[in-house]
Amino acid sequence: MNLSVKWLSDYVDVDVTPREFSEAMTMSGSKVEGYEIEGEEISKVVVGKVLSIEKHPDADKLVVCQMEVGQPEPIQIVTGATNLTVGDLVPVCLDGAILPGGKKIKKGKLRGVLSQGMMCSLGELKLTKNDFPYAIEDGIFVLQEDCQIGQDIREAIGLNDTCVEFEITSNRADCLSVLGLAREAAATFQTPLHWNKPEVKSCGGDINDELNVTVENTDLCTRYMAKMVKNVKIGPSPRWMRERLRASGVRPINNLVDITNYVMLEYGQPMHAFDLRFVEDHSIHIRTAREGEVITTLEGAEHRLTPEMLVICDSKKPIGVAGVMGGEYSGIMDDTTTVVFESAMFDGASVRTTAKALGIRTESSARFEKGLDARNCEDAIMRACELVNILGCGEVVDGTIDKTYFDPTPKTVTFEPEWTNQFLGIQLTREEMVKILESLSFKVDGDQIEVPAFRIDIEHKADIAEEIARIYGYNNIPTTVIRGVAEASLTPEQQFEKKTGEILRALGCNEIATYSFISPKYYDKINLPKDSQLRESVTISNPLGEDTSVMRTTAIPSMLEVLSRNYNNRNPQAWMYEIATVYLPKGKDVQPDELNKIVIGLYGGSSDFYTLKGMVELLLDRLNIKDWDIAVTEDAIPFHSGRCATILKDGVELGVLGEIHPAVLNNYGIGTKAYVANFDMQALFAAQSEEATYHPLPKFPASTRDLSLVCEEELPVIEIEKVIKSSVGKILEQLELFDIFRGEQIGEGKKSVSFSLVMRSHDHTLNDEEADNAIKKVLKNLEKINVVLR
Repeated sequence: MNLSVKWLSDYVDVDVTPREFSEAMTMSGSKVEGYEIEGEEISKVVVGKVLSIEKHPDADKLVVCQMEVGQPEPIQIVTGATNLTVGDLVPVCLDGAILPGGKKIKKGKLRGVLSQGMMCSLGELKLTKNDFPYAIEDGIFVLQEDCQIGQDIREAIGLNDTCVEFEITSNRADCLSVLGLAREAAATFQTPLHWNKPEVKSCGGDINDELNVTVENTDLCTRYMAKMVKNVKIGPSPRWMRERLRASGVRPINNLVDITNYVMLEYGQPMHAFDLRFVEDHSIHIRTAREGEVITTLEGAEHRLTPEMLVICDSKKPIGVAGVMGGEYSGIMDDTTTVVFESAMFDGASVRTTAKALGIRTESSARFEKGLDARNCEDAIMRACELVNILGCGEVVDGTIDKTYFDPTPKTVTFEPEWTNQFLGIQLTREEMVKILESLSFKVDGDQIEVPAFRIDIEHKADIAEEIARIYGYNNIPTTVIRGVAEASLTPEQQFEKKTGEILRALGCNEIATYSFISPKYYDKINLPKDSQLRESVTISNPLGEDTSVMRTTAIPSMLEVLSRNYNNRNPQAWMYEIATVYLPKGKDVQPDELNKIVIGLYGGSSDFYTLKGMVELLLDRLNIKDWDIAVTEDAIPFHSGRCATILKDGVELGVLGEIHPAVLNNYGIGTKAYVANFDMQALFAAQSEEATYHPLPKFPASTRDLSLVCEEELPVIEIEKVIKSSVGKILEQLELFDIFRGEQIGEGKKSVSFSLVMRSHDHTLNDEEADNAIKKVLKNLEKINVVLR
């Protein structure tokens, strides 16, 4: 809903800035999406008067005009316009002026003659002929407004309104109107609402003698009102009406059509005007459509109707789709002389299903489908007739046709101030609550609240509490802790997951989030064997499509999809991680096991297998997982054979890491090596040490030794590390591999590995004899696995 602030000022006096107005209305429950000031980007454009027009000395199609613009001296403008005469008032861009779209105007020479500005057309001001019907579209905008020379053009032509855009929730259809928002503004700013019932002057006669109305389906049409206007004079609407319609996002057309749009925006009640000439037998019937009936609507499209659709008909044919759009021949034409105003209440659900079936959505249908107040029909139709009087565009015939089939009894809700205070956690007096409710048009009588007819959303005392809370101010309600509930805290598993994410982000990884439902083709892309259990996925019964039809059993394809997208977007390096959920089926009609996995993926830059291995080692260390083993894995999917390893703890597999197989990389269009680690979160959580041990700073110096050892090529380095650690015992403080060498000096099928050992005693200074004895023990135990000193 777009609200004109000028229009709003008819109903309520609010002397605040647009920003203050928007913030206050949002806080009281009417959310403002934003606001726009008309013509805000236009500057240094003024009203100018043409003093003289002379031919350009060197151009047949140009003229030189002397212009009075409110400055001490006239200015000279060269133009090619042909619709100017001496004495015309026109918009003039001075030197340095800015037009809509950021276009800047500067003085210069045209064919050797100085031009100190520019005269504007409608289009250059972002206006159309609908805004100023007397103007021409392809020439200079010659003003017929009551304005002064030198006056700012925005003020002169009324291009200075402020339009506030509201997001209206579906339960507040009453706020899809200027009057509804004016009520909210009056309550928000605690200021009076200025509104009077419309007053209509009639010319005699009786509509009942000229028109017959029959409502055949009273379930879908609970009220139908009609008024007649004769001796209609079709023409442009006055400027004030055109301005308000334009600010509200509605294109002005002519006075009669504009009146119906104006009333719909002002009162929130959709209206329609029929040309009486095209109503056969001057008879209107509101009924459901008959099988096979068709209607050509105002936009010129033919629609086939069904028996579920409510239509407005004459004695022979449909002339409008109820609540949606009028028929082709029901509109107002230039030679229309007698019109019938319609103001009705149609069932919202029926209007919505009809509009959806026909593929038509209008301002009218949007309002009806949210639910309106049938009692508003009368005020709306009388306002339309009042505007006919004000505009002098016709004579209102006496009498009103009013077919009513709704219960007019006001709705009531019990008033319980003590319950409201307890419910909201505030301390307001009954008088303060009554004041708030009355500002919102509620009537309080004892312990009963009469709900205003336009508030169809009020059903319960909780709704009343909400009304009090939003006007009192949600920000004024004190913050309290829920009583009887322990203070919320993360579970150990959640703390573990949070810590894992923090560590990986500190290592330089970016967190990603992918969908748990995938395509079965994902398994083919990682070359998963046809008989793999991982292909047995939970199938979604109503998927969005094949690409999202199964729940994943592994998150590696999702990670590779993200790496592929980054690679193909030419990102030179990507380090990613995801704490992903996988779903392992347990059988028909049984909930699958949901397991959390930590997936790390990287490519580019300095990334290699050892980069990933180092990240995993640091992650395990920070998670306090000690004494884990690593084993070479030959056939893990989708990893490169021989470039993959499994991490174990006490024989339990924690996860796997390695280089992705080239064939899989080709499937994903990744043209560089990529590395992935896949760990089980539950297994990691179970493998962590219960408590971290505090170690004080050392009091005694350390003793260091370096060992260069020769072993078989196939022997994992971790096996050597295990022997060293067990042999040295508690005095071993640090063990670091610093070199691996292969060459002729070592021998074929062998490798040299070098370690640095840091040994320290916690109760005395370690002497050389103790350190040497520890090294001798290491070498002796290493001989058992065919490892010798180099």
